[in-house]
Amino acid sequence: MTTVPPLTSPLPGSGTSAASPLPPSAVAGALRRGAELEREIAAAPDRFRVVTGDRPTGPLHLGHYFGTLHNRVRLQDLGVEVFVLIPDYQALTDRDVVDRLAGTMEGLLLDYLAIGIDPSRSTIFNHSAVPALNQLLLPFLSLVSVAELGRNPTVKDEIAHSRQASVSGLMYTYPVHQAADILFCKGNLVPVGQDQLPHLELTRTIARRFGERYAPVFPQPDALLSAAPLLLGTDGGKMSKSRGNAIALGATADETARLIKGAKTDADRNVSYDPESRPAVSNLVLLAALCRDLDPHDIAEEIGGGGAAMLKRTVTEAVNTRLAPIRARRAEYARDMGYVRSVLRAGNARANEIAERTLEEVREAMGTLR
Repeated sequence: MTTVPPLTSPLPGSGTSAASPLPPSAVAGALRRGAELEREIAAAPDRFRVVTGDRPTGPLHLGHYFGTLHNRVRLQDLGVEVFVLIPDYQALTDRDVVDRLAGTMEGLLLDYLAIGIDPSRSTIFNHSAVPALNQLLLPFLSLVSVAELGRNPTVKDEIAHSRQASVSGLMYTYPVHQAADILFCKGNLVPVGQDQLPHLELTRTIARRFGERYAPVFPQPDALLSAAPLLLGTDGGKMSKSRGNAIALGATADETARLIKGAKTDADRNVSYDPESRPAVSNLVLLAALCRDLDPHDIAEEIGGGGAAMLKRTVTEAVNTRLAPIRARRAEYARDMGYVRSVLRAGNARANEIAERTLEEVREAMGTLR
């Protein structure tokens, strides 16, 4: 049997990890530390405060589920304090999503509740409702240089792949804003993919520099490095909210079947699991394996010479079976949007209380206390 790796995603919410720009030694160190952290979490979960989230740029999909969402529930159920941020201010860098931001945020709330995020144990909140969090951005920006922001590999990648003629200044400040997301509640554990390690290192740098310049207000958070498998989209490319190649958690069974039916495969009728040589077929095999909690080689052996048609039937059945209870809970919550919105209001109230206390400490440390 195979199990989904027990780590969640970076705040941008990609659900997958790109190759890390850091040296292999840094990645290996993060993996070793991650193993230590898992043991510490099991022994004393109440010592940890996790911060994670998803940018509201589109519906959450299976890549998010296996890369991040299921693990938030795991950490929550272990007794870790979990903060789930909807960074609506960061979505302002995507001009084409701002006009549907409210609807997208409600969709995220429905998905969070449907997968098992418990508002009595976890805090769901959004950027624009927590002014004190955003006010931390100003002193934090004074602790980093323009050169440090410009060479952040994730920012460079976002700019390179932007569909816009130019990018806003908010894109450059994004890593510092993410530091405020983590440090406002003194988060000490951040699940990330390898591509997000530079972001977290900048957060640690800001926490350290603030302590050196003023007072040691903030912890230097640890990375809990994700080993989540990379799921490709149905077209064989990167699974993305905006490319129409992802199976949304809120999709119907029929929509799911249609997307999988159109998925890319190859001409070899014998199904095998070989991600290097047969990425498209192997991606479908992996998806079925994850949904059924099996090893992908076992799925491939089960299908054998059944070809693409049998593979797609197997994947469709596995995905729809796995998502059926999530979809049922989502539909139930959608019938009471008043309650769903009240969850966000309560989370925002709690986040505001914490952020205000932290901001007072920052003002006192900087000598600007009112």
